[in-house]
Amino acid sequence: MDKEIIKIIVKGEDAGQRVDRFCADHFEGLSRERVKQLIANTGIRIKNVPSFKPSTLIEEGWVISCQIPEAEDDDPVPENIPLDILYEDADVIVINKAVGMVVHPAAGNWTGTLVNALLYHCGDTLSGIGGVKRPGIVHRLDKDTSGVMMVAKSDHAHAHLSAQLADRTLSRIYHALVWDVPIPPVGTIDLAIGRDHKNRLKQAVKRGDAQVSRHAVTHYKTLQSYGEAYSLVECRLETGRTHQIRVHMQAKGHPLIGDPLYGAQKTLQISRAGRLEDDDLKQTLLNFPRQALHAHQISFIHPVTKDVMTFNAPMPDDIALMV
Repeated sequence: MDKEIIKIIVKGEDAGQRVDRFCADHFEGLSRERVKQLIANTGIRIKNVPSFKPSTLIEEGWVISCQIPEAEDDDPVPENIPLDILYEDADVIVINKAVGMVVHPAAGNWTGTLVNALLYHCGDTLSGIGGVKRPGIVHRLDKDTSGVMMVAKSDHAHAHLSAQLADRTLSRIYHALVWDVPIPPVGTIDLAIGRDHKNRLKQAVKRGDAQVSRHAVTHYKTLQSYGEAYSLVECRLETGRTHQIRVHMQAKGHPLIGDPLYGAQKTLQISRAGRLEDDDLKQTLLNFPRQALHAHQISFIHPVTKDVMTFNAPMPDDIALMV
């Protein structure tokens, strides 16, 4: 059977980006290095032309296609790590990722990852599109972000789910605890994001430079506020950039509680926590050890049955103590 091909038409908002960056961003599950390998091996084409450089700047209306690569041997070893499985069939598995679990092996985290756990649970049934170290991974969550994730167990499923991420028919909703009370309580943050030139571990809002930024849109809604000190906010991703919610809420003036990279200044934290009467709650807020972000819900079209499927992950205990 012929390999499946995913096709994406470049929209105006993405014009001017490097093709390798665009593909890594839109063909979910493919790292930028993996994209460069596929370009070199003609697995990715522009207007069906296989020969171009990773640095080629794309234009609106171009059709970029990705032929599903063969599965590669995986370096990670299976590990018997418990998984909180919300749903599973022959094509997809949906899990509630625990706080502190890294999604795929990388420097400093070669074992104990979600991939290690999936290899043990699923054996050799995971999709190989992601290449070495990322079998089955269609999208990811940060290490200290909890909540619902889906994983592809077949290349067919991986292709369809990746296409849904690219065309935004797949929906992801997060819950976050942020300092202060957002005004207005409901709104949209439309700010491009790119790597922070001062700290490569961080992302930052970028204005007016399409070469170093990616279009990013977050829709937010304040669900509850607590003594005007902090709020529970629902964030719906229209795009899915690295650290998008964390960067956008910081840019709006409401950084996430506990965020080690984008958190509020200590003086602001103390000031806001001081509005509360509960001393224990004050200390919990001030000493919260991670970004208070939870992937609450994911909705997607099943790649085989075509049913719309929606899954919710219960709020973790540490965040639940504050709401």
